[in-house]
Amino acid sequence: MAMEKTFDARTAEPEASARWEAADAFRAGAGARPGPDGAAPEAFSMLLPPPNVTGSLHMGHAFNHTLMDILARWHRMQGHDVLWQPGLDHAGIATQMVVERRLAAAGGPGRREMGRAAFTAKVWEWKEQSGGTILEQSKRLGDSFDLGRNRFTMDEGFHDAVLKTFVDFYDRGLIFRGKRLVNWDPHFETAISDLEVEQVEEKGHLWRLRYPLENGATYQHPVAFDDEGEPTEWETRDYLVVATTRPETMLGDTGVAVHPDDPRYTHLIGKTVRLPLVGRSIPIVADTYADPAKGTGAVKITPAHDFNDWGVGERAGLAAINVMDTRARIAIRDNAAFREGIEGSDALAGLDGLDRYAARDRIVALAGDEGWLDGIDAEVHMVPHGDRSKVAIEPYLTDQWFVDTSDLARQAMDAVRDGRTRILPERDEKTYFHWLENIEPWCISRQLWWGHRIPVWYGDYVTPEGELDHAGGAAVDEPHVYGDGSRRVRAFCGTSVVAVREDAENWYRARLGERVVVRFEGEPVADAEGFPEEDDTVVVTLYRDPDVLDTWFSSGIWPLGTLGWPDDTEELKRYYPTSVLVTGFDIIFFWVARMMMMQLELTKSPEHPKGLVPFRDVYIHALVRDEKGKKMSKSLGNVLDPIELIDEYGADAVRFTLAAMAAMGRDLKLSKERIAGYRNFGTKLWNAARFAEMNGCVPVEGFDPASVTLTANRWIVGETGKLRETLDAALVAYRFNDAANALYAHVWGKVCDWYVELAKPLFQTDESGETRATMAWVLEQCLVMMHPFMPFITETLWSATRADLLAHAAWPAYGPELVEAGADAEMNWVIGLIEEIRSVRAQMRVPVAAKVTLVELDLAPARAAALERNRALVARLARVESFETAADAPKGAVTITVPEGTFCLPLADVIDIGAERERLIKALEKLEKEAKGLRAKLSNAAFVARAPEEVVDEQRARLEAAEEEIGILQAAEARLAGL
Repeated sequence: MAMEKTFDARTAEPEASARWEAADAFRAGAGARPGPDGAAPEAFSMLLPPPNVTGSLHMGHAFNHTLMDILARWHRMQGHDVLWQPGLDHAGIATQMVVERRLAAAGGPGRREMGRAAFTAKVWEWKEQSGGTILEQSKRLGDSFDLGRNRFTMDEGFHDAVLKTFVDFYDRGLIFRGKRLVNWDPHFETAISDLEVEQVEEKGHLWRLRYPLENGATYQHPVAFDDEGEPTEWETRDYLVVATTRPETMLGDTGVAVHPDDPRYTHLIGKTVRLPLVGRSIPIVADTYADPAKGTGAVKITPAHDFNDWGVGERAGLAAINVMDTRARIAIRDNAAFREGIEGSDALAGLDGLDRYAARDRIVALAGDEGWLDGIDAEVHMVPHGDRSKVAIEPYLTDQWFVDTSDLARQAMDAVRDGRTRILPERDEKTYFHWLENIEPWCISRQLWWGHRIPVWYGDYVTPEGELDHAGGAAVDEPHVYGDGSRRVRAFCGTSVVAVREDAENWYRARLGERVVVRFEGEPVADAEGFPEEDDTVVVTLYRDPDVLDTWFSSGIWPLGTLGWPDDTEELKRYYPTSVLVTGFDIIFFWVARMMMMQLELTKSPEHPKGLVPFRDVYIHALVRDEKGKKMSKSLGNVLDPIELIDEYGADAVRFTLAAMAAMGRDLKLSKERIAGYRNFGTKLWNAARFAEMNGCVPVEGFDPASVTLTANRWIVGETGKLRETLDAALVAYRFNDAANALYAHVWGKVCDWYVELAKPLFQTDESGETRATMAWVLEQCLVMMHPFMPFITETLWSATRADLLAHAAWPAYGPELVEAGADAEMNWVIGLIEEIRSVRAQMRVPVAAKVTLVELDLAPARAAALERNRALVARLARVESFETAADAPKGAVTITVPEGTFCLPLADVIDIGAERERLIKALEKLEKEAKGLRAKLSNAAFVARAPEEVVDEQRARLEAAEEEIGILQAAEARLAGL
C-alpha cells in the first residue's frame, strides 16, 4: 500500500505505541543480544526520577524524559540489556493537601474528624483512581520505560525497604532524635524541607525597639557625623535599640548580640538588658554575627525562632524559648519561662492564643504606648513561604528525627573525587561539594499522616530504682531515652511489631522482672499475647511515633529499593550500580547527594567496604525557559504544556527540539517556532521516503554499502559512516544537542537536499539498481539513527517495509571505513561549488527563475574532470544555463573562489548592479547604526548589572545577529564594488 501523502502524528503515534505495547518492547532485557563470543548482553540501567503521584507532565519532565529515552533506545538498539525503571513518589505533603481539598469540596468530614486510619484509606482510594496520570502522559512523549516494573514509594516492598533503612541507620547510630530548628509550615503543621520553601518579596516594616540596660549601665551613642562619617557628637543612652521584622518573636529573646570589636559596646558585654513586656533579664553577648555597620550594631537573639539566632545561641549558651504553637499562635501561658511575667501583666497574658500577626500588632501598639518603640521604617524584604500552603514559614524549635550526615557526606564526596561516580557538566560538581561540605544534620520527620510512619514505639522509662517513670523527670544521658522534663520515654525501633515487642519485653524484663507484658496502644488487653491475670504482672503500653518520614528519605533509596533490596534479587545483581542518572540541577543536593550517601552506606560489605555507588554517571541538565529566557510561570502566562504541544506539532517535533537545544549546562529558550521547524524536519524525511517509494527504492537483503561503485553513492555511504561515528561520540559524552544537530545536517542537508537530487539522473541510467538499493539503505540508516530522537515517525516508516520493530533494530557498527576519499572529495567539492553559486545569486538578488553563465577562469585538471562528470548536476541545481572558459572575468561579473578553482558569474545583464549596490549600502548603514547602539548599551556596566538576565541575553543575541548580517552584506557589497 502506497504511503500517505503526509505524516499524521495524531493517528501514527497511538498506532506505534500499540505495536510497542503488544510486543512488550520495553520490558527489561527486551531486544538484548549476546555480546562477543556469546557473552551476556551488556547491562544498561537508569532510573526515572519519580514524579509526584499528584503531578502532570510539564516541560521540565518532558525535557528530562526525552534525554533519558534517547539513551534507553540507543542502548537497546545496541543490543544491551536495558532497564529504564519508572515509578512514582507518594509526595507526602502534596498528596495529603490534594485529598484534604477534595474532602473539603465534598462537604463531608475533614481529616481530623475522620481519624488517621480512615484518612489514609481515603488517600489510597484517590491514588488508585487518579494517581499516575503523569506516567500515562509520558507514554504520549514516547517514553520507553518498563511499565511492568513500575514502582511506587509506598508500595509494600518499597515501604519495607524504607523502614529497614531507618532501622539500619538507627542501629548504626546514624539517626537520632533531637530538639532543633526546622522550617515549620503552620498551615500543614509540619516541618518541611528547604526545597519546599519559596522566597516571596513582601512590603513590610522594620520595627526598632528599645531594650533598657540594667543595673545603671549606659553607653555613648553617636548622633552627629562629619563629612567622612566620623562621629562628632554623642548622647548617653541607658537602653539598646534592636530592630526586627517580626516583633512577635521578641517574647522569646534570650540575649542581645554585639560585635566583640565594636567599641560602643565592649564594656557592656556580659551585662544585661531587661526584655520589655516580659520582664526577663537577658545577657549582652559578643558574637561576630552582629554587624557594627548594620543598624545600631545590636541584634536581638531569639534562638527558638531564627536560624542565625540559633547559631548565636549555641555559641553563647543562650536558652531557646519557643513562644508559638504548631499553628503559629502565641503559646506562653503554660511555659515556665513566662509564668511570673503572665501573673504580673495582663498585657502579656492577653497575647496568649493570638495569631502571630495579631500578636505583632498588639506588641507594636504596647511598645508605642509604653515608650519602648524607637521607630518604624518601611522595608521590602524576602519572606519564606511554604510552596504548597503559601503561608509564611516559621523557624520552629521542635523534637524531630535527624540523620547524622557528617560521615555519610564524606563518603559521598570521596566517591566523586576518586572517580567512582562522575558528575557532568563538571561545574555541577562544585554545587555537590559545596552542599556536602556545609551539610547540617538532616531533619527526616514530618508531622503528616500520609507517608512512611516512623518505625519507633515509646514506652515509659524505667528509673534506676526499678520503677516505671509515669511522671517524668530530668533528662538522662542514656541511649534511646528521650524526654523534656515532663515525661521520659524509652524508644524501641524495629521493622515489625513482633520485633519491637520482643525488644521491649527483653528491656523491661531485665529491669522489672519476668512478669512484664508489652502491649501496643489500641491493642485490646485480651489480645496481648501471654497476658496473665495475676495482679503483680506489669503491663507496659507502647505507642508509635505519629510522624512520617521525609519524602526525600524514601526516594533516597530509589536505586536500591526499586531493584528489590534488601533481598539479593537477580535484578539487583544485574542492574546495580545503575549506569546513569539524568536529572535537574535544582535537586543535586536534595536528591542526588542523598542517594549517594544512603546507597554507599547501605551497600557496605566485606567485599565492598566503601559501599557501591548508585550510579556511575550523573548528567545534570538545565532549565527549560520561554523564548525570552524567562522561567515559565503560570503568573507570567508563559507556560508551555507539553501535551498541548504534542497535540499541535507531534511528539517527535517536541522531542527533537528539546534534544537539539540541550547544550550541556545551558538553559533552553523554547519557542513554538522552533518546534514547528523541527516538525518540518520530520516532513522532509517523510517526503524523501515517499520519493524513494515512488522510484522503486526498496531494501535489498544482503546489501553491502562498501560495494557501491558510483561516485554519488560512494559519497553518501561515506557520509552515513561519518554520521554513525559522530552520533556515538556525542551520546557517549551526553552531548545531545551535538547528536541532534549532526542528524539534522545529515538527513536534511546531505540526504534530502543533495542525495535525492544526485539520485534523480542516476535513476535513468543502466546502473539505476545500485542507486535504488543505496537510496533504500541510506534512508533505512536514517530511520535507525533518528529513532532514539524521533521514535514515532521512524517506527511508522520502518513498518512500511519491515515486519520487525525498529525499536529493536541493530544499531550500526560501521564508521569511517565506509568513506572513499576520492568520492568524498569530488562530491563535497561539487556541492561546495553549487553552494557558492547559490550564495552569490542570493546576495545579488538574482531572480530565482533567471539562468546564468558560469565562466571558468582557473581550474586544476582534477577539479575540471570532476566538474565535467557533474556538469548536469551543477546546471540543474545552480540554474546555470551555459559553461564557458575565459582568461579574465568580463566586466560586470562576480568572482567565485573554490578549492583549486576560480569562476565568475556575469551579472551585468541580469541585475541592475548600481541599484543593487545602493541597496546594500543603505542596508549596511542601517544595520551598523543598530549594532552601534547595541554595543553602547552592552558596554554600559549599569545596564548589564541591573537589567534582567533575559533582557541582556536578548540584546547580545540581537548584536550577534546584526554583526553576522553586516558581514554578509559587506561581502556582497565588496563583490559589487569592483564591477
